[in-house]
Amino acid sequence: MRLQPLFLLPLLVRLDVLATPLATPDQHLLASDSDDGDPPPSGVSVPFFASLERFARLVDITYCVGTTGVSPPFSCASRCKDFPSLHLERTWNTGLLLSDSCGYIAVDHGEEKKTKDGVRGVLVHGPAIIVAFRGTYSITNTIVDLSTVPQEYVPYPAPDDGDEGEGEPEPRCPNCTVHMGFMSSWQSAREVVLPALKAAREKHPDYPVHLVGHSLGGAVAALAALELRLSLGLTDMTVTTFGEPRIGNKGLVNYLDRAFGLKNRSIEDAEKLPYRRVTHIDDPVPLLPLSEWGFRSHAGEVYISKAELQPTPEDLRLCRGDNDEECMGGAETEDWLGWTMTRLMRGQEPGVEARGWKGKLAGFPTRLKLWQLFFAHRDYFWRLGLCVPGGDPADWGRGRYNVTLDEMDDL
Repeated sequence: MRLQPLFLLPLLVRLDVLATPLATPDQHLLASDSDDGDPPPSGVSVPFFASLERFARLVDITYCVGTTGVSPPFSCASRCKDFPSLHLERTWNTGLLLSDSCGYIAVDHGEEKKTKDGVRGVLVHGPAIIVAFRGTYSITNTIVDLSTVPQEYVPYPAPDDGDEGEGEPEPRCPNCTVHMGFMSSWQSAREVVLPALKAAREKHPDYPVHLVGHSLGGAVAALAALELRLSLGLTDMTVTTFGEPRIGNKGLVNYLDRAFGLKNRSIEDAEKLPYRRVTHIDDPVPLLPLSEWGFRSHAGEVYISKAELQPTPEDLRLCRGDNDEECMGGAETEDWLGWTMTRLMRGQEPGVEARGWKGKLAGFPTRLKLWQLFFAHRDYFWRLGLCVPGGDPADWGRGRYNVTLDEMDDL
């Protein structure tokens, strides 16, 4: 059965967990994906933090597509005013079908601010072409998210329009399966995205491409990035996703890791990787679909360890491999029975206050915290997903993150 009703998801998760052995050889293999050595240090540079925070605001604007709208030059009810250097190329909304996908393409001409002496310019960010994919918003999106039946992943060839692409296509992906719903969303979006992106690059051939997505949009961005990089040979591209769910099996994860050079890279180089998969403590979505169903996470993870808004650069961690136990991988709890027995015997996790609901839920498996779909899954620098003036009411009155010009001098 392809679709699973939303109200059955908690039951399906629990039954699958209860039926899972304590450990399998494949789980031990998955746990070994993290590089050996000391845990990665906490904290990132201010420019790197600023770039992620900026992309969080850009992806939040996608939630205006299909609701109040985004209009030229770059205007919307949400945070468009924060980006005076952007010019909208087009939006897309594939409609209320199972392949529902929304987003926008915009050209960013870059932004420069004067330093305190008023003479020297500081490059806040350079020019780029932005392709932004919206996350789960409608019931249709939710149905697509739950279409967990895997299908064979077949990379698209370059479009048969006379173009040879910008590089040699990657060979087929052996033993790769992909999430059917996510692939369906990309298939519907690509008919709009690829021609619009091609037109933007013809006008601005020197502008790099930035793909950004939240939730379902992060998964669609991942599949779009694979096609753009491997089938079309687009190398000047950076991908930033927030709360990205798992898109496929181990074969597809390895394929993506190789495509973007995410494996065997030192922590010192992590901020320079072309793919940044941002996760947040307590967010269940990066651990879904379940590993018991054959799905895996890919490398390039940047982990936000602070539960509440606002995080700081010190709250971010650059993670190792596909399944770093110091990051989201440490929350992968498949032994429901073991967790329950531990809670009964201990009463609480060490160092956690027993009183109140927070104490009672401490240690609860992250992937089962479905209420966090409204909190941790949306709290990526800002509370994402509501296109109203000022964004989510929880953000009203908040100014932009305090990244000063002096700190940006290090760019």
